[in-house]
Amino acid sequence: MKKKLGLLLTIGLSALLLVACGNKSKQADTKTPGTLTIGMEGTYAPYAYRAKDGKLTGFEVELARDTAKRMGLKPKFVTTGWDSLIAGLGSNQYDVIFNDMWVNPARKKQFRYATPYIYSKSVLISKPGLKMSNLKGKMIAAGTGTENWTTAEKLGAKVVAAPDFQTDMDMINQGRADGAVNSEAAFNYWKKSHKDTDLTYQVIPYKYIKIEPIAPMLNKKSTKLTKEMNKALKAEQKDGTIKKLSLKYFGKDLMHE
Repeated sequence: MKKKLGLLLTIGLSALLLVACGNKSKQADTKTPGTLTIGMEGTYAPYAYRAKDGKLTGFEVELARDTAKRMGLKPKFVTTGWDSLIAGLGSNQYDVIFNDMWVNPARKKQFRYATPYIYSKSVLISKPGLKMSNLKGKMIAAGTGTENWTTAEKLGAKVVAAPDFQTDMDMINQGRADGAVNSEAAFNYWKKSHKDTDLTYQVIPYKYIKIEPIAPMLNKKSTKLTKEMNKALKAEQKDGTIKKLSLKYFGKDLMHE
């Protein structure tokens, strides 16, 4: 009887160990077991920003939260400045970045992207009168290391660093910059609450900047996590969740190019 009881205990302990190992393996890609830690700026409306009550909200906040839920994970948001956002992913401060991240060929060498969820178009924002054909020597604001910075250089401008979208607008209004290269969607959203502004935008020719897919960015090692995220994002595309959020925050469907 004692031998049988010992055998049963051994089998039971082995089963528990197998379950524990299985759960550990399932969560191996995340920084914290059971949690999807999400990095973003949190100052880029309508993608991710603080509402009047201080709570984090926006298109990418809602999308990331829904994506985590479908993956069986609890979302945890970490906000940081653009200049340290990508470095934070590299040092495992979070599992993924949801932050209007273009699928950049150079970054693909160090990181991996999940399924794109929208397409983004950048424009030249300025006061009336600035000609895109004559930007040589003009001061154009853009985020350091962004595609917008590269585009401003292609246009022949002298690029000045701006940490966020509102600073872009302030620099133009204060005469510290002649214009800025940034998201059309972000500008249109900003303009709703700044109806007295004289700022406008011009569409940048395709030869300088393409309409690019936006996707979550993860570490190279996060193969399993990326696979699970892809399943969630494709389900959100299929059931109309992404389209619904796009219409809510952008006023149009940005899921298609």
